[in-house]
Amino acid sequence: MFRKILIANRGEIACRIIRTAKSMGICTVAVFSEQDSKALHVSMADEAICIGPAPANESYLLTGQILAAAKETGADAVHPGYGFLSENSTFASAVEKASLTFIGPSEDAIATMGDKIRSKKLANKAGVSTVPGYLGIAEDDEEALKIGKEIGFPLMVKASAGGGGKGMRIAFNPAELLESFQLAGNEARTSFGDDRIFLEKYIERPRHIEIQILGDKHGNIIHLGERECSIQRRHQKIIEEAPSAFIDSDTRDLMGAQAIALAKAVKYYSAGTVEFIVDEDKNFYFLEMNTRLQVEHPVTEYVTGIDLVEQMIRIAAGEKLSLAQSDVRWNGWAIEARIYAEDPTRNFLPSIGRLTRYQEPKKQESVRIDSGVIEGGEVSVYYDPLISKLIAAGRSRQEALKRLKEALSMYLISGLSHNISFLSAVIENKRFGDANFSTDFLSEEFPDGFIFKKPEGPLFNIFAASASFLKAKMENRSCNFGSRTYIVQSFDRDGSEVSVKVEMAHDNKSGIISLDGHAVELKSNWRPGLTVFQVLIDNINHNFFVHKNNLGWTLTSGTYQAELVILTANQSCLFKFMPINEAPDLTRYLLSPMPGLLVRLSVKVGDIVKEGDELAVVEAMKMENILRSTRDGVISEIHFSSGDSLEADEVILEFKEQ
Repeated sequence: MFRKILIANRGEIACRIIRTAKSMGICTVAVFSEQDSKALHVSMADEAICIGPAPANESYLLTGQILAAAKETGADAVHPGYGFLSENSTFASAVEKASLTFIGPSEDAIATMGDKIRSKKLANKAGVSTVPGYLGIAEDDEEALKIGKEIGFPLMVKASAGGGGKGMRIAFNPAELLESFQLAGNEARTSFGDDRIFLEKYIERPRHIEIQILGDKHGNIIHLGERECSIQRRHQKIIEEAPSAFIDSDTRDLMGAQAIALAKAVKYYSAGTVEFIVDEDKNFYFLEMNTRLQVEHPVTEYVTGIDLVEQMIRIAAGEKLSLAQSDVRWNGWAIEARIYAEDPTRNFLPSIGRLTRYQEPKKQESVRIDSGVIEGGEVSVYYDPLISKLIAAGRSRQEALKRLKEALSMYLISGLSHNISFLSAVIENKRFGDANFSTDFLSEEFPDGFIFKKPEGPLFNIFAASASFLKAKMENRSCNFGSRTYIVQSFDRDGSEVSVKVEMAHDNKSGIISLDGHAVELKSNWRPGLTVFQVLIDNINHNFFVHKNNLGWTLTSGTYQAELVILTANQSCLFKFMPINEAPDLTRYLLSPMPGLLVRLSVKVGDIVKEGDELAVVEAMKMENILRSTRDGVISEIHFSSGDSLEADEVILEFKEQ
């Protein structure tokens, strides 16, 4: 067995590998960029070495720096995690040539399966069902159009070396094909250094199902069942579960057998994943094989009881699999939600900044949090915006969902935007609860993006009671004023209004609140400064994210948000005459929606543009985002050039009327 392992990665996956290595009595070495000098994985490892500046291509993607760190620390194996160099066959070869062991598959398996075209040809030869398409490279726009017309729309435009949703676009017509061909190539070139593009038929309303496999160096290969990964945005998974409510045992056996056949054809060892798309009739087609550990591997670990990182380490050390296929058992259900630094109300644009508060839900047997951040840490523009992964398990899917919902409500993240409320909206959706979805779920259920709902009726009363309780606790810090009466209403004056009477106990930790004559009891240990308000209302637990505003409180709970004003009766009468500030008209400007790089300007001063026209392309976290005009007009001023760095909300250009 290995004495010391270097982890050629960062963030939550580096922390995850370190935990298993330590449990096996193996020392660990972390590598880090200058940006990550205070990162969690650095403090968790036994040793840590800086390998370069913040940009990944100057640190985490430098084979020479990583191997030098391994040599300096005396490591005898390298685990690549996922992303970065994990599916780089040249890196795997370099590790082996340096007399180190690569904890992953062979160089040949990585190269073959990492090339979408080669892997598809091999899958065909191995008898694996594949998606109809063109098994060649589209060299330019003209050839892409020709191939596209032969296959028929809609088309999936894919980078041969792509993965993780990068270098992948859908085209429903020739115009979208030309745009997608260019964008997919650019993303793939940036992320993988390979801009080759191929085309295949897009299967409409599919499920994305993947099979986890394990193989050793002695020719033994087994599968560990399926994961459901259909809840995606921009082809990036956000919620995964095991097993799939859609797949029956016969289909699982067939998919597992084909996954094993493909793995045997490429002489695969280590952990790997064979991904399929499955149509509404349960016909399945090979999509790709990931020759690494998947982000969503914890749900498989929950239902099988098998530590995949440990298995990877043992396989790399030359051990035989301790399990036969007949030994694999699936128990219960597990669901994973990915917590991202992004703004769901702004089309999921990445959010960067410092985690001024970061508090995870209390750990328990049925809930697991894989994270790589700490309070005070920074989510930067240089790396993936994943903050953590929340995994909840149960004896049934409904039990796992219930625990996931409870845990999400206990997360505390401040300092940047995040997707927790959106994740709550997804798991509370009836179609999701019924497991009635496809990869089109988010576009169908959230066509306008995510918008907070306003509480009404009895729910508004719960929000009003909570806000009044907070106000009374704040006022009672010096002395208890006894009972008082407030008028609580929405700040925009479009929502409900309720009269509230508050009587606080002497300890200021409980109170009786009457709303239009109906009394409820509230109990909470909340104190000023905390942004999570946990309260018992008539012995029922409620959790809110709270923010003090000028006239009251903004409360958020799950998918609901209310900006409330809390006034006396006289103040309420006067408040009705106060003007409401209107948001400024920003349609004359094109603002950068995020920090990033201005990759391309598509217009010049004097150009006439129509609503929907492309104006610019901004790259952030290796994804290219097209910025389009929201109005007709003429370009009057341009403030930046291609190649410039942008801050969030900087004005790129201005319009004037025609």
